[in-house]
Amino acid sequence: MTKLKILFLFLVPALFYTQKIRVFILAGQSNMNGFGYNKDLPDDLKNFKDVYIFQGNSVPDGEANGGAGQWDVLKPGHGTGFKTDGKTNTLSDRFGLELSFAKRIKELFPNDKIAFIKYAREGTSIDSLAAANFGCWDADFNGKNGINQYDHFLKTVKNALAESDIDRNGKKDEIIPSGILWMQGESDAGYTEEVADHYYNHLKTLMNQMRAALLTDDLPVVIGKISDSGKNEKGKVWPMGELVQFAQEKFVKDDKNAAIIRSTVKYNYGNDPWHYDSAGYIDLGRNFAEAVFRLIIK
Repeated sequence: MTKLKILFLFLVPALFYTQKIRVFILAGQSNMNGFGYNKDLPDDLKNFKDVYIFQGNSVPDGEANGGAGQWDVLKPGHGTGFKTDGKTNTLSDRFGLELSFAKRIKELFPNDKIAFIKYAREGTSIDSLAAANFGCWDADFNGKNGINQYDHFLKTVKNALAESDIDRNGKKDEIIPSGILWMQGESDAGYTEEVADHYYNHLKTLMNQMRAALLTDDLPVVIGKISDSGKNEKGKVWPMGELVQFAQEKFVKDDKNAAIIRSTVKYNYGNDPWHYDSAGYIDLGRNFAEAVFRLIIK
């Protein structure tokens, strides 16, 4: 009887055991989505253990099915062209910064399980005046049916966190919000000076709204500084790029829990003037990982 009591005392805590999982938010527009080619990946970025991803269904403003998704083990194919109906994920032949970020962050936190919640959409702006047909992240923008990209983002987070056992090992997860990775701004830099001048306030408001959604006011934020390929007839793709870059630098200067990735200025571009080549996304992910790590441990 005594031995049974002792065994019971050891088993009871296990029945209520929770495991900690570090969760990172990945959000923005096309260079967050990712245009790298899976065929270019080295072998060490093709398979992952203890890294999971929930990528929300990306749709225009006004549509009601944004943010649906399904947790899965991270693998190549979560770049542009990825699709999900909330039950099945259909991987594409492209990748974003999530793969090299995962590898580096696992090296920095070797004992932690890692999870990503990703929602990104090509061409989206923060300012509604720059949204065109792509969509905008302004939480106050009503637009068509009152639904915007921030609404789709919130739905993505809600759907992701509704799952209490991300890795399906029978143990309840304790979510540790660990950072927001934001790669966006090109669309706001492609319109008027007025739109670009508003970018700082829009970015500050949006990042604090995302922090509030994760219930963590001091959540680390790392943003990628936009760059310009110069590959158009005028020699500049984003006419107001410098103003948005200035706003991004000002944001990280004013926010003690934010950092900026400047390596984008040296990246080569792929088959168009807007998106980095595969090597760029690989480098970008590593840099994001190291920057957010420094903010977490400071």
